[in-house]
Amino acid sequence: MSRMPQRGPRPVDESKGWRPGNGLIAAVVIFIVIVGPYLAFTKHIPFTGYGYELTAAFRNAANVSTNSPVRVAGVNVGRVIGAGRSGNAGTLRFTVEDAARPIHADAFATIRPRIFLEGNFFIDLDPGTPGAPELESGDTIPVTHTATAVQFDQVLTALQSPVRANLGRFLESYGEALVHEPTAAEDRDQTPLVKGVTAAGGLNLALKHGGPAGRYSAVVLDAFRGTEPRDLQRLIAASGRAFGALGSSERRLAELVSNWNTFTGALASESDNLALTVQRLAPTLRSARNSLADLNSALPPLRTWARYFEPAVAQLPDTIRASVPWLAQARPLLSGREAGGIAEYLRRAAPGLAAASFYGNNTLGQTSLLSRCSSNVLVPTGDIVIDDDFSTGQPNYKEFFYTFSNFAGESQSFDGNGAYLRLLTGGGDTLVSEPNPDEIPSNLPDSPVFGFAVEAPQGTQPAWAPKPPRNTGGAKCFRQPVPDVNEGGIGPPSPAVAP
Repeated sequence: MSRMPQRGPRPVDESKGWRPGNGLIAAVVIFIVIVGPYLAFTKHIPFTGYGYELTAAFRNAANVSTNSPVRVAGVNVGRVIGAGRSGNAGTLRFTVEDAARPIHADAFATIRPRIFLEGNFFIDLDPGTPGAPELESGDTIPVTHTATAVQFDQVLTALQSPVRANLGRFLESYGEALVHEPTAAEDRDQTPLVKGVTAAGGLNLALKHGGPAGRYSAVVLDAFRGTEPRDLQRLIAASGRAFGALGSSERRLAELVSNWNTFTGALASESDNLALTVQRLAPTLRSARNSLADLNSALPPLRTWARYFEPAVAQLPDTIRASVPWLAQARPLLSGREAGGIAEYLRRAAPGLAAASFYGNNTLGQTSLLSRCSSNVLVPTGDIVIDDDFSTGQPNYKEFFYTFSNFAGESQSFDGNGAYLRLLTGGGDTLVSEPNPDEIPSNLPDSPVFGFAVEAPQGTQPAWAPKPPRNTGGAKCFRQPVPDVNEGGIGPPSPAVAP
């Protein structure tokens, strides 16, 4: 051995590259063996968030383990990531994928059993109504919005031997009651619709109205929820305050109970009439169904009108503010010094004006008759042209005013003696005479009046005639004919005396 050559360092084959050490390989193997199963079971990378997660409170969260599925409409949308306790309720924290969002404030969570091959339970999540606000990540669904499935052992625990016997007797009695034929005495106070019908038949008849009744009940229950997410909660809180106020006033509550007892006693005394009223309520409801249908059909237009009226309501405060200055000016305007004083003067003048209007009716009537007489008789008479030897060719009303002008001209003064009347004395060889009228004063009233004329008179124009008779029989002036002023012609000449 001493003669063998000494072994030197092994040469390194650089063509094979770098080789990890045994310690690094051992660390990687340990990491895979420990961390790999952890990630496979937890399905979550440590020290990172779970994304959108919620917490639900249940009265009993038993048999729901971590990684139990969360389903919406039968589709897995998340999993349970933790369990805890809050007071007397159990809490489950679970995730929800973004595809299943949004989850609203009125969401409902139920623990349901999985099929036999799956085992355990899952959370059935109802996302809620679109009108409710969305839950934020980390929010809690309250215990009032959760439910737990009844387990089979709970049913067996409740149904012990005495309970099962009582349940059997109950079912037998209930079956006999459903098929019992009613007697005449039992049908005496029943409605005609169910007389002679068994209880099962009555239930079948009730099912005919069950569909509409269920639909209307759903509408009513939905209306009880209000228009806002927390209306029902506020209603319950207000009811609690009301009952608390009733409880704080025990004496008044006792009086209320006594009065209620009196009220119910009065109803009991009228039980026959009350039964008749209830019996007639069904036909009344059938008659009112058409009215309710019409009312239901009128609600959409009313809702539309209300929506169109919203802008006007929004402008109402600005309108009120703008009308305040006008009201400030209108108040002094309507005061006693301004419009109020005018109104007072008008009030004082109103009786006099009313009397003047009453007594003025006769005046207006006479004025109307005078106007119609002038339009129908007087004016047409004045428009007639007098056709004679001295005619001017003008209507006679103008000749009437010409006469006044001539009188004014012949009475003018030419000296300092003042105004005087000048008459043409005439002349000639023809002696004429005229009886002396009674209107001219004379010492000899019956003696004639003499004068000289150039020629013998041809006659008088217009012809002398007595006054026409007056019609006093109530004939209207405007209904009289227009007089003919040319009808008289020339009258006979006055008696003349020969020279």
